[in-house]
Amino acid sequence: MFAVIKTGGKQYKVAKDDIIEVEKLPVDAGSTLEIDQVLAVGGEAGVTLGAPLVAGARVTAEVVKQTRGDKIIVFKKKRRQNYRRKNGHRQALTVLKITDIATA
Repeated sequence: MFAVIKTGGKQYKVAKDDIIEVEKLPVDAGSTLEIDQVLAVGGEAGVTLGAPLVAGARVTAEVVKQTRGDKIIVFKKKRRQNYRRKNGHRQALTVLKITDIATA
């Protein structure tokens, strides 16, 4: 069974026991989280699509840890203008382990 969920402005296809990294959520490590923005649910009986959400569907996840992603370098340059700006960025992430996918 799989589900397509929406969190942090992005969509993720998840199944039971998957581990995903999403944008930072305000929850502590070790706690559980219910995601009710389920766009689609699929299984042996077929795929159920929401319009825009599947009514009554929920995905339960356990928060593994709060972490930060790899550093990316943002470099801006304009040629012949002596203009250079170097910046770094590390995105704050939450690591989730999907524990259950429930439908109505």
